[in-house]
Amino acid sequence: MDYCDCLIVGGGPAGSSCARALVSAGLDVVVLDKAAFPRDKVCAGWITPAVVDELALDLNDYRSRHTLQPITGFRTGLFGRRQIETSYDRVVSYGIRRCEFDSYLLQRSAARLRLGEPLDDLRREGAQWVVNGSIRTPLLVGAGGHFCPVAKRLSSDDGQASAVVLAQEIEFEMSPHEASQCRVAGEIPELFFCDDLRGYGWCFRKQNFLNIGMGREGDSQLAAKVVSFCKILQDEGRIPAGVQARFRGHAYRLYPGRPRRIVADGALLIGDSAGLAGPQSGEGIRPAIESGLLAATEIVAAAGDYRQSSLARFETRIADRFGSPTKAVRRPWLPEAWRSAVGRLFLATHWFTRHIVIDRWFLHSHQPSLAWPRKERTDHHGNTCTSSASNGRDRVKSRTRSSG
Repeated sequence: MDYCDCLIVGGGPAGSSCARALVSAGLDVVVLDKAAFPRDKVCAGWITPAVVDELALDLNDYRSRHTLQPITGFRTGLFGRRQIETSYDRVVSYGIRRCEFDSYLLQRSAARLRLGEPLDDLRREGAQWVVNGSIRTPLLVGAGGHFCPVAKRLSSDDGQASAVVLAQEIEFEMSPHEASQCRVAGEIPELFFCDDLRGYGWCFRKQNFLNIGMGREGDSQLAAKVVSFCKILQDEGRIPAGVQARFRGHAYRLYPGRPRRIVADGALLIGDSAGLAGPQSGEGIRPAIESGLLAATEIVAAAGDYRQSSLARFETRIADRFGSPTKAVRRPWLPEAWRSAVGRLFLATHWFTRHIVIDRWFLHSHQPSLAWPRKERTDHHGNTCTSSASNGRDRVKSRTRSSG
């Protein structure tokens, strides 16, 4: 029987961020994921400078190995209508490929990894969890996304779930001929909002890779809308003609909404498992990372006492950061015909597009980077730095124990 101080189920940005912070604090952490990394992930895929700061991400190190597309503007508008181009005099985001980004963060975490292994069996024995009959731990962190098995154990949805977004996307490397036909500029992603404002499509070039997708709130006809969206892009010459690729699906909950139970005895939920995607943009990478770091802070503070009462402050920290989870599920505040008219009016203005849609909804520039404890160290030159900024080169050695 393998023993660890904390088992994290899910190796995405939420799980890897939490794992890295816990490992740096000296805990023995195991990350369990049903996928073998690197793995594909449905996501438009960009991160803001705030995320770079929170992860202490070395951009030079990252771009030396992986795709990193600087973003200095956006083209936005409603389907079939004039788009507005908004430019900045600085880099406001970076395009990444999730298959690369997630694997990079997971390997950098220094946690022990059990990949390609689903969670098939979970039971509670006293103050500990036994997972798959082979892992024993006092603390379980659910980071497995919308369908996380830990979330299913902690929360039972009764058909009145929060607003759920369904998304489909493709990402592929373009041939030289396809690249010559693509009019999308890498530094300027394109966003196309639906008339009813219940979702949007995107077209995003990351160097020689092209990502196309659409997400809509609870739309069973999404597949047909995605086909129409691609045809519009091809007819306008924005993407290569005859793109043959299979769209992949994904789902996530918008926050706030009908909340999931995110804290229990010996268990926490973070990221999409907790339903933390942004309500306007559906952006989930930053909330995933921040919730992982907040969880790590509270886990370390609990000092081995993982009763629900000792971990309850995590719920408060989430509410302070992302807003109260007790708000009712979002409902349309205008009839559909009016929403379309309002959308046409406001999305056609430069001020609203820049300051509300991009700065607030997508870049969250009004919200400073999350401040969280970082373990200081001194390098061989006598300079003070933090273990979180070491990109895995200065790690606290994990304690590996076994029993039985």
